[in-house]
Amino acid sequence: MQTAHDSPRAGSNVSLPERAYRIRRNALRMGEVQGQGYIAQALGVADVLAVSYFHAMRFRPDDPEWEERDRFLLSIGHYAIALYAALIEAGILPEDELETYGCDDSRLPMSGMAAYTPGMEITGGSLGHGLGIAVGIGLGLKRKGSRSFVYNLFSDGELDEGSTWEAALSAGSHRLDNLIGIVDVNGMQADGPSLGILNFEPLGAKFEAFGWFVQRVDGNDIPALVAAFDAARNHAEARPRIIICDTTMGKGVPFLEARERNHFLRVEADEWQQALKVLAEGRDASEGRTP
Repeated sequence: MQTAHDSPRAGSNVSLPERAYRIRRNALRMGEVQGQGYIAQALGVADVLAVSYFHAMRFRPDDPEWEERDRFLLSIGHYAIALYAALIEAGILPEDELETYGCDDSRLPMSGMAAYTPGMEITGGSLGHGLGIAVGIGLGLKRKGSRSFVYNLFSDGELDEGSTWEAALSAGSHRLDNLIGIVDVNGMQADGPSLGILNFEPLGAKFEAFGWFVQRVDGNDIPALVAAFDAARNHAEARPRIIICDTTMGKGVPFLEARERNHFLRVEADEWQQALKVLAEGRDASEGRTP
């Protein structure tokens, strides 16, 4: 069984909360470039990304296509701003590229595309396809005798798609113990509140019935995420694993957390710098720093 220590960055003295802070800061800086972006989702999922990249996954920053890497699939293409923020923090992308977010000829298009961006494993186009691709990659890695895990981050909105459940059934049938699904349950999708569109609860029981090892955690609680990722990686039974993460949109910036929930959160031009300031103050307060 591989461990997180196979990653050359896993031994860093930078804490996971600090990683999550930097991911949020990177996302806000990119959002300011275009004056828009799915920033509420990026802030909400930053803790999940911090634990994924800096605790759980094996990767080489200077070799994004290293054959023995763990694969991280972003099914939710419009969350690309969040993944770019993590890839920058991981050293896979240079920090100065965040200034090009969404610009012509940038490697950071507003919706993630594998052909453009190092570290972006799949193109997240129509939602609901990521888990199916993850099943295919997991099967291929099994045939090659690889020890690598496949992580697939998808959204509660994608639970409306039949292809997601076909993939879930396939993963359970093939006992894909190298597949770790991560669901971002933030309660909002394009058409409105997720449970008001189609009620997917009880979600854990559904995946368990399909043969998955199921955990549900607060997706903004880093110790709980660490424990869940460890349990998923080390689970002894030959079956796929799912971590259901309940997250808060806008997490880390209270005035965005409190704003009326919307799939695409509007941020005014003067609020980007205010958000960065509030985010930094929250980090300083949590660490007992004096401004």
